[in-house]
Amino acid sequence: MNALSRTITGIAMIVLGVFLISIPFIWSFEEAGWVSWIYGIPLFVIGLFILFNKDEDKIEEVKVKGGKK
Repeated sequence: MNALSRTITGIAMIVLGVFLISIPFIWSFEEAGWVSWIYGIPLFVIGLFILFNKDEDKIEEVKVKGGKK
């Protein structure tokens, strides 16, 4: 991913994760609260990882042993 798509994807996942995490505090804390946390917390963490992962764009050079004979 380039920097722009990584930023857009990361911010979108963080916003959706924060929304899902905050649902139990806005409405009553019932079964829907646990379900929203199950989806919200991983979305938030993955969004942070995508947003701050700079090493993804580095390409390592292939090391070839021997070659054609």
